[in-house]
Amino acid sequence: MNAAATTSPAGKLARESRFVDPDAAFRLLAQAHRDLDERASAALNARLVLILSNHIGDEQVLREAVALAHEAG
Repeated sequence: MNAAATTSPAGKLARESRFVDPDAAFRLLAQAHRDLDERASAALNARLVLILSNHIGDEQVLREAVALAHEAG
């Protein structure tokens, strides 16, 4: 992980992985959904989005993330 990947300017979405082990982070998220039906999985995702949005605490970054998610989908 390089220094550029560990920081991002205020109001700017970090677009490079900031995880030391991105695969472990993905496994954690996948495991959180194991044994959940579609409705429970969607509810978990909604709670995660709200919790992490609050953690970000920057509306501009959130706007960038929403736009990127729409583009990727």
